[in-house]
Parts: sequence; structure tokens; C-alpha cells
Amino acid sequence: MTTDAPPPAAPPLQTLSRGIRMLELLADAGEPMPIPAIAAGLGLHRSITYRILRTLEEHGLVVRDAAGAAQLGPRMATLARSVSRDLQSAALPQLTAVANELGMTAFLVVLDRHDVVTLVTVEPTHAHGTVAQRPGTRHPLATGAPGIAIQSVLTEAQWRALPDEHPRDEAAEALARGYATSHDEVIPGLAAVASPVSAPGQPVAAIAVVYVASDRDPAPIGVRLRQAAVEITADLR
Repeated sequence: MTTDAPPPAAPPLQTLSRGIRMLELLADAGEPMPIPAIAAGLGLHRSITYRILRTLEEHGLVVRDAAGAAQLGPRMATLARSVSRDLQSAALPQLTAVANELGMTAFLVVLDRHDVVTLVTVEPTHAHGTVAQRPGTRHPLATGAPGIAIQSVLTEAQWRALPDEHPRDEAAEALARGYATSHDEVIPGLAAVASPVSAPGQPVAAIAVVYVASDRDPAPIGVRLRQAAVEITADLR
């Protein structure tokens, strides 16, 4: 007698999982971390932490400074350039144009499970005092204009894959007008505007800008981002 029941899920490989968690920890830190701090952040013994670190070092994913503190290595940048290469290539010209026209930092984000992650950032050439947005920065899908923009184009199947997430009321409005806005959500004092980018074969994404919150009307910014999103989508088809 046969059955169509799927086989039980295999348990995750512990060492691999710990190595990935270490990379995530170093990425979130944004600065070199000493081994005791890494061990504490991962809840691991220092000897285990050191062995994992050495393995990542051998592959160029992590480097250490003279004091022994660790940070992401150059190999990580090479790997990152291969992530959604077509999407990044299509978005870069539009990001550059938007950043320089609006005088704001423009960036591309993609959905990564329950988070929104920045892939590419472009700062305006001649503006002063712009807000920095580092590639690799992540924040929850439920917060901020980029998350709302991505929520607006998620399919039912994609929502089912996120059982703990629920669409915000603003997502329907963002879908209707083609862009989302937020302020004081991800970082107090900052505002963001984002437009979704959805193309076959590409991860769900959004193009966005971030700037110091003010009385500036976000509507023209949203319209410009929507135009850029349309151009990116057209290039990907």
C-alpha cells in the first residue's frame, strides 16, 4: 500500500545553521565584533564560536582585525552581487535617476521571509545631509513604506507562506495609488516612500527613498517612484 503523505522534514544541520546565524549577527552589527560578543549573541561556547569563525574565515566570508574582532569579509560582497542580479541591474539606473532628481537616498529592497532587506543603495551626487541606507539593512515586513509596498502585491499563496503576518490597511491604498508612505516607523524622525516592483521570475521587491521627515508632500515622490518601478518591471520582462 502506498501513501502520498510527504516524508518528515529533515532537521536542520546545526553547524550550518550556526554559521548562517553568525553571518547574520555580523551583518546586523555593522562593525567588528569580538569573539566573546559573538558567542554571547549566538548563545554558544567560545570554543564552538571560534571553530565556526575559523571555517568562515577560510572561505573569505569573515575577516578579523588586529585585535581579533570579526566582520564580514570581501567574499560576502561577491556573493551579494549575484543575488537577484537581473533585478539589481534593472533597478540601478532608475535608483540613480531618482536619487539625483529628488536629492534623497534611493534603494531597492526584497522580501526575505518576514523581513524586508536592502539590496542596492544610491545616494544623490550633489545633495548634502542625506540619510544613509546600508545594503543588508533589514526591518520587519510589517513596518515602513517598503514593507507596505511589498504587502500590496503579495499573492494569496505568498500570504499563506507567512502565517504570522497580516496585511496592513495601508496596503490596499498603496496598491490603488502605486506607492506607500510612512514616517517615524523604522527609525524615528525619518520618512519613506516606496513603490512595489513585481516581475515574473523575480523576488517581490520595492524601490524606495528615505529622508528626514518634514512637511514635504510625499505624493510627487510616490508618483516618481511609481514611474521608476514601471520602468524596472518593463526592463525585466
